[in-house]
Amino acid sequence: MPRIKVKGSKNDHNVLVHALSTCGWCKKTKQFLKNNGVEYEYIDFDLASYEERQVIIDELNTNNIPLAFPITIVDNQTMIRGYNIDKLSEELGL
Repeated sequence: MPRIKVKGSKNDHNVLVHALSTCGWCKKTKQFLKNNGVEYEYIDFDLASYEERQVIIDELNTNNIPLAFPITIVDNQTMIRGYNIDKLSEELGL
């Protein structure tokens, strides 16, 4: 899976962003995390191969997560849909 890691000084949470490379809200979410020093990984869904996209879709479906972007998953437990800096700040203790 083509995950890209962005280093940050705040690495006390496991953060994964499912994004589209052309999505403005996805870019804003990644920039918010970066600006706040949060270490995170992201997957640009549209740049993944067909097989990789199928794996992502199956994983999201298994966890009852609708396919919408961005999707930020914190500590493999909390799912945040869309650009929601209030929820991100709350979950990450910012």
